[in-house]
Amino acid sequence: MQNKIDTILVLNFGGQYCHLISRRIRERNVYSEIVPHDISPKEIEALKEKFNVKGIILSGGPASVYGQNTLKIDPRILEDDMPIMGLCYGHQILAQVVKGKVESAAYKEFGIAQVIIDKPVGVLEGLSGKEKVWMSHSDTVYSLPDDFEVLAHTNNCPIAAFRHKHRNIYGLQWHPEVIHTENGAKMLHNFIFNVCKCDANWQMEDIVEKIVQEIKTKADNEKTIIGLSGGIDSSVATALAARALNEKLTAVYVDHGFMREGETEAIQETFSKFKINFIIIQAKERFIKKLEGITEPEHKRKIIGEEFIRVFEEEAIKADAQYLIQGTIYPDIIESGASKNSANIKSHHNVGGLPEKIKFKKIIEPLRELYKDEVRKIAKMLNLPNELVNRQPFPGPGLAVRTIGPITEEKIRTVKHSDKIVREEIENAGLAETLWQYFTVITDTKATGVKGDARAYGYVVAIRAVESREAMTASFAKIPYEVLEKISTRITNEIPEVTHVVYDITHKPPATIEWE
Repeated sequence: MQNKIDTILVLNFGGQYCHLISRRIRERNVYSEIVPHDISPKEIEALKEKFNVKGIILSGGPASVYGQNTLKIDPRILEDDMPIMGLCYGHQILAQVVKGKVESAAYKEFGIAQVIIDKPVGVLEGLSGKEKVWMSHSDTVYSLPDDFEVLAHTNNCPIAAFRHKHRNIYGLQWHPEVIHTENGAKMLHNFIFNVCKCDANWQMEDIVEKIVQEIKTKADNEKTIIGLSGGIDSSVATALAARALNEKLTAVYVDHGFMREGETEAIQETFSKFKINFIIIQAKERFIKKLEGITEPEHKRKIIGEEFIRVFEEEAIKADAQYLIQGTIYPDIIESGASKNSANIKSHHNVGGLPEKIKFKKIIEPLRELYKDEVRKIAKMLNLPNELVNRQPFPGPGLAVRTIGPITEEKIRTVKHSDKIVREEIENAGLAETLWQYFTVITDTKATGVKGDARAYGYVVAIRAVESREAMTASFAKIPYEVLEKISTRITNEIPEVTHVVYDITHKPPATIEWE
């Protein structure tokens, strides 16, 4: 009989980084399972039939511990000796449950903070006296019962970390799971291996067969179509679905007119080599007509999401298919507010942008629990071409969400050309492998310039380039000035409609990677 794999449970309070916690655990070859915030001891015992549950992490969340939508834990889970660690909102909820004092903070902390480590023990073992961490909170823990001790503080937060003196109960006000917390990986390592005593007995390869079987089961081994954009997510989903369904799978690529220059041709060349039923739908006029005069980003995404579905429905009728597979990944899900307790940042066309009425028995999303770099790992396991594995992410709505304000033919031509210039110069400079994404956005702002000793009045184009690991957080890239200068010069020289070029130096958060 196969041994149970060591597992950490992550209680979901609706925070943007909940699945990032789970993903960080899996990076260390320890399995993690995301469960509801109010899971009961009985339900945890049921999970122990499948997994060797070694610890629990309480995620952050968007609510206040005193708000109307306050989310609580079942206090009975603290009666067990299982190690528990609360992060951000989870830190505050733990303090509140044990009768500590939690109040609205006099000074709220959002972003990078310097924390003073008072006792480098337990999850903080091996850290220095001062640590750079990522904070995002409006409530603060001010006091705890006598059987707890303070491990860290900041100038504005008297109890930034704590632990029980005799039991493995920890709270951290910051987010160790995000890359902005410099030693966050060490903190999580300490909890997983030193506190919970986990063994690294789970492998990424275990996911592939699980996903293939899931597709077979959910599709009832019937004819199915998949939305294939040519990006890494939909390509991996297609490869996995092909393993599961073989000739019963039809891949549909929709050219909505908002693809990058040369994109459709490249996708056709790549996927014509695959042993799948591959169909290209030319739908430029259809999409542009639907988006005429639309300026609000959420409205754009919902229109695009609905139109995608309508095209897929039409092709499903032709293919006699009743199931639709999408390459949705976790950042799409969480930013669209799919969890009942999470905030809606923006509706992704294949999640929050979907219409209420859909003519499919089921939509199957085999990658919805994965992050981009995990998807890339699976792509390598499946021996997909390197050009697909290393391709930078591209939104399903394409350049439509990189065009601010109303969509016009002129704007689309401009953003296509400027995007091509950015890609060429970034790649020629040898910077592509260090960046997560690099592209341009055409704003709805015009500014006065001078071209050929004459007044010009044209668009402002923004360059966006970021570094990231999983797209839940990102830092703007420090592109050399000479590269930015070359890009700017080419854009203003080659595109008459543009007079100004600006560079976006905003991290995520507070921004998102895309502008819309």
